[in-house]
Amino acid sequence: MRRSAATASGTGTSLNAVLLIRCHDGLKRSPTQGHAVLQMKTYIVKPTTTLDTLNTTSPRHKSKQALVAPPQPLPSPVLYPDRPALKLGLDVHLEFIMAVAQRGHGCPQPPRKFTCQQLIDQVGKWVAEGLAVYCVQESCGFGFVLHRQLVAAGAQSFLITPIALSGKRKTDKLDARALCLRLARWLDGNPDELSPIRIPSEAEQRRREATRRRLFLKRAVRSLANRGHAQVAEYCHQSLPHRWWGPRLWKKVAPTLDSWVRGVLEHLRTLILALENQLQALEQELVQRLQGQQRPRGLGELTLVMLDSEICDWARFHNRKQIGSYTGCCPGEHSSGGKRRVGSIDRMGNGRVRALLVEAVWRFLKWQPHWKAAQLMKVRLSEGPAIRKKTIVALARQLAVDLWRWRTGRCTLAQLGLVPA
Repeated sequence: MRRSAATASGTGTSLNAVLLIRCHDGLKRSPTQGHAVLQMKTYIVKPTTTLDTLNTTSPRHKSKQALVAPPQPLPSPVLYPDRPALKLGLDVHLEFIMAVAQRGHGCPQPPRKFTCQQLIDQVGKWVAEGLAVYCVQESCGFGFVLHRQLVAAGAQSFLITPIALSGKRKTDKLDARALCLRLARWLDGNPDELSPIRIPSEAEQRRREATRRRLFLKRAVRSLANRGHAQVAEYCHQSLPHRWWGPRLWKKVAPTLDSWVRGVLEHLRTLILALENQLQALEQELVQRLQGQQRPRGLGELTLVMLDSEICDWARFHNRKQIGSYTGCCPGEHSSGGKRRVGSIDRMGNGRVRALLVEAVWRFLKWQPHWKAAQLMKVRLSEGPAIRKKTIVALARQLAVDLWRWRTGRCTLAQLGLVPA
């Protein structure tokens, strides 16, 4: 082991000297000369550091690493060099599935039409023959049922977001062929051909469905209430008060209406009250998920539950750029040569998450005056309405990053300048 001391300045010895220690780090075979080469490793050692603590981690870093959730790997294929590969491009519909297959590096086969069960049975036969089956399809309103059935049959299935596959000409056969060719190039090592999405578990899907059902019930209540307003305006030429179906207001409104119109509103009122009972029970169920958990002031329980449900798992993101891109609040760009033009946000992420974050930012400006992200943009927030709205969108992206850091244990609310509720 070789050791040297570097002083701070001059030729005298400094008390804050830094030790540079070079020690053996094992043998490594040289790729050019073919013989073993001695590897040296350099450590920068503080005066208070001993050799016993050189290769150990401080307790502060250990505790931080223990709190941070490990990042989840993105979907990737498992290649089998000893097994022939079969690539399947699937254009999925409710009644049938158009499939194009490619064996190895051969030409794609003609398109074939399957039912769902026929495709599952055929994939099972291919797997039994010793083929490594890879499937790709676009995510759509059919969920992940077919994906899970293909995986159960022994195939490797991947889903991508819907994209333009065949230019101006679009048919089921062309789309299935384009998916198959993209899958082949992706398996050959071109990562730009496909960007598979993360598949949520069934438990995550059901938790997310509860929050989306709440939004559906609220829209249904609002639609029925607007129908009542329209009926009274058309047949009585008068307006109804807000939440006219409530017990107190209904006693005042009902005697002033025509008997026929009152009968119509009574049917609407029965439906609205039934939906509100379901909505109230559902909200109580959602709030129970945060029982005993800490949350920042200004971020309501329902908002936090809906964010957690839409994200599914905060640990799925590896860095702040990924969570920022998922919100769809990143600016669009059109640059060429020496010119750079940044436009409006791309809106390519989760629209529900984006709406929740924007609403939360407006509340944070009132209830979280010491939020560090808002402090950095205080000048822009004090400018005109247009600049203020753009700043709110930028803060929504930063809020997603801060919540990701907090939810994964990378920092606390106090470190972000947030006050707990």
